[in-house]
Amino acid sequence: MSIDSFHKIILPLKDKLFRLAYSIVREQAEAEDIVQDLLLKLWSRKEDWNYIDNLEAYCFRATKNMALDRLASQAIRKTGTLDKEKEELYFVEHQSPHSEMVRKEQHYLIERCIDELPENQRLVFHLREIEGFSYKEISKSLSISGDLVKITLHRARKRMKELLSEYK
Repeated sequence: MSIDSFHKIILPLKDKLFRLAYSIVREQAEAEDIVQDLLLKLWSRKEDWNYIDNLEAYCFRATKNMALDRLASQAIRKTGTLDKEKEELYFVEHQSPHSEMVRKEQHYLIERCIDELPENQRLVFHLREIEGFSYKEISKSLSISGDLVKITLHRARKRMKELLSEYK
């Protein structure tokens, strides 16, 4: 694959990959490092790209695995702490102060509820509801069956409704 293909296929995914990594590690700098590491690894192994069926799905699966590895490393080192101020800055948009505050609270509440989902439900929910992936893309990205994607998403949505209703 050429430099041009890298720019056309892989680089446009970087924002989505960042959001996936961020949804797992919950730290902007870590998520950026994960995406940068992934892009460097992909570039260094460009001769292998022709053997990958779906490069996009491969990127998402690799990002998920790298993010989970980082979490495991942080847990072992016990140095990882979440910076809530950085997390809140992620969703800041230029609006009136009141609507911005309401939006921040809504995002915080939704993120909090997503965090309470079991890991498999959280990943499927994020890929479907936030990234807008199809069931087939999620199935390939996470290496699980399409039926399991549907079941997991159904359970995640049901649990999200329960969690959000607790905050009304």
